[in-house]
Amino acid sequence: MASEDPAQDGKVSSDPRLDSLDQQLKKVRQAEKIRSGHKDQGPAKGMRQGNRVLTELIAGPAGGALLGWFFDRMFGTAPWILLVAMFLGIVVAFRNIIRISNERPE
Repeated sequence: MASEDPAQDGKVSSDPRLDSLDQQLKKVRQAEKIRSGHKDQGPAKGMRQGNRVLTELIAGPAGGALLGWFFDRMFGTAPWILLVAMFLGIVVAFRNIIRISNERPE
């Protein structure tokens, strides 16, 4: 006995009313985009730069601390390599932030 759901039978039949409604919805959305002057753009450049700066501020010191902790455990010199590596991570993060801030707008 055939099931009531056409998708289970392997046949996909679409309702013409739904197709018509979908086309009308697409037209209305396109007209609204034109009317409002809205363009599909990704995040603004400032937002992208802010995210990059935040990533640098977190990843630089955290990466330095992780590597320093690892080498301190390996060589038994705690906490000196950890402190030096974390300081170097901070320096590298600030250097990268300065580079990001000096980028020219498109």
